[in-house]
Amino acid sequence: MYLPTEGYRIFAGTSNPDLAREIAEYLHTSLGQMRLERFSDGEIYAASEENVRGVDAFVVQSTCPPVNDNIMELAIIIDSLKRASAERITAVVPYYGYARQEKKDAPREPIAARLVADILATAAGADRVVTIDLHAGAIQGFFRIPTDHLTALPMFANYFLRKRLEGITVVAPDAGRVKAAEKLADYLNAPLTVVYKRRPHHQEAEVTHVVGDLEGQIPIIYEDMIATGGTLEACVEALLDHGAKPEIYIAATHPILTGPAVKRLNRREIAEVVVTNTIPVPPEKRFPRLRILSIAPLLAEAIRRIHHNESVSALFKPPMVNNEPMY
Repeated sequence: MYLPTEGYRIFAGTSNPDLAREIAEYLHTSLGQMRLERFSDGEIYAASEENVRGVDAFVVQSTCPPVNDNIMELAIIIDSLKRASAERITAVVPYYGYARQEKKDAPREPIAARLVADILATAAGADRVVTIDLHAGAIQGFFRIPTDHLTALPMFANYFLRKRLEGITVVAPDAGRVKAAEKLADYLNAPLTVVYKRRPHHQEAEVTHVVGDLEGQIPIIYEDMIATGGTLEACVEALLDHGAKPEIYIAATHPILTGPAVKRLNRREIAEVVVTNTIPVPPEKRFPRLRILSIAPLLAEAIRRIHHNESVSALFKPPMVNNEPMY
């Protein structure tokens, strides 16, 4: 824990104020005073209610649903701080919306993830970005400003190390998650299983084959996000069909949980769904097997290091086997 340092302020958008407050508490400071309003026609108004001239400003705003409103609010907050002469503005975006539209898979498709990067950096004027577990790591290259791409992977590894599960296998639910799942498997000293799938339509998934020995194993599926839960539902069925124990764990950084996600995940074969608070989970979407880990210490430590011009790469160190806290 660290005492507050003069020269920086943390501001919160409306998408995840509880996380912003946790970050401020970790750093023994208070949130900056920001006036945020919605006009009757839906327009967003933002203005700092304190002097920010020469301040190192950090704006915490997940661009989760309603995605478009939260992106626009973040851009307007950045613009307001820029015009108020803040020295540097860092957009702390725990969940980066439009990350699944990071490339062209068909003719005439947009690359919306690049457009959002341009809005924040070029149009709004952010000087730096901090985000966590992008759907595609290449998005980091869309920014022409320094971008710190953090990961919750060590946090998940620590969580499962403490559980001392035996006979586990880490599962990549698709080919794109193999690299991340492999790292988690290394941390847990566990084998890796890969589930291959195809998408006949948007937000639909069909498993084609499974590579790995699952007989009698406890799977830990490692994802970056949970939207409708369709991919995970198909993955769970495939794992059970291949002999996995009906004691499946799911770890995912971003709990979007739209549509039928809660119904799909709240089943007896799933022991736990472990997520972080990059996105707030309202009471109606919580269920007994849901576990929410706080990402606030990781973001707070990143903010402290950025402000003091210290290395952020130290936050990527492997988990501690003796269960000591990382931050």
